[in-house]
Amino acid sequence: MDFRAIAMGVVFALIWSSAFSSARIIVADAPPLGALALRYLISGTIGVGLARLMGQNWWLTPAQWRATILFGIAQNTLYLGLNFVAMQSIEASLAAIIASTMPLLVALAGVLLLRERLSAAAWGGLLAGLAGVAIIMGARIEAGVDLRGVLLAGGGALALTAATLAVRTATGGGNLLMIVGLQMLVGAMVLSVASAFLEKHEVVPSRRLMMAFAYTTLVPGLAATWIWFALVRRIGAVKAATFHFLNPFFGVAIAALTLGETVRGQDIFGALIIGAGILMVQLSRSSAETAGPDRSVRRRRRPPGHGAAGSDPE
Repeated sequence: MDFRAIAMGVVFALIWSSAFSSARIIVADAPPLGALALRYLISGTIGVGLARLMGQNWWLTPAQWRATILFGIAQNTLYLGLNFVAMQSIEASLAAIIASTMPLLVALAGVLLLRERLSAAAWGGLLAGLAGVAIIMGARIEAGVDLRGVLLAGGGALALTAATLAVRTATGGGNLLMIVGLQMLVGAMVLSVASAFLEKHEVVPSRRLMMAFAYTTLVPGLAATWIWFALVRRIGAVKAATFHFLNPFFGVAIAALTLGETVRGQDIFGALIIGAGILMVQLSRSSAETAGPDRSVRRRRRPPGHGAAGSDPE
């Protein structure tokens, strides 16, 4: 892995983690699904427009169209929609921690559903990550966390896990930025319908809200998604997903700095354990991928550690 790939991975993790704090600001003063639909309409239109200027087209391969539609629904509608609703009642740091367990959930689902075989190090990382989640959740439950919000955020993570296992890749065949934009437009269409039936469209306008919305739309929404795709194409999905070990720590730190959320000792301890667990799992998967069929411990089928299109956090 070269320096450029490392820099891209760290920047992506930092932006990904910051998106939960900006989303928390948005949902405090605007309907979550409606705000998310508008954000995707803007981001998707910009993405498609830039792609056309770069000479890309929407004549995608059948596999790319399937992945685009599936991730547009699973990621942009279910994963992010549920997270936006959840953050009306839970802190951004907790939402970030729950979402950051994605690589652990993918590894666990691979064992349970696809009969994959993990090394001892991967099992250790998986168990450590789950222990970290238990530490944080135990402390939050004692403090009176809203369980409905936790379940919504957890449901969003499971939705993206399912999509990650269902679709191996969406980047083959080029048209990278076009795929990003079209995914967002798919999410915008579905979310706008859901918002029309489920929400009251009341907005409390403020400079803080507008700045958070602009940031979420352009930086996590468009720039981070493009960085993720480019990183996956450069080093592969499994190696790229290794950078998710930074997300628990970044998510807690950014929420504390920007929103003034309380940093608990259990949060720091649990986040460090989750990060270490993700790193152990992903390094083990990357090592097995590099070693190839000669390794005694290997997978029969290997889904990416994080979906090639499943990167946009909020």
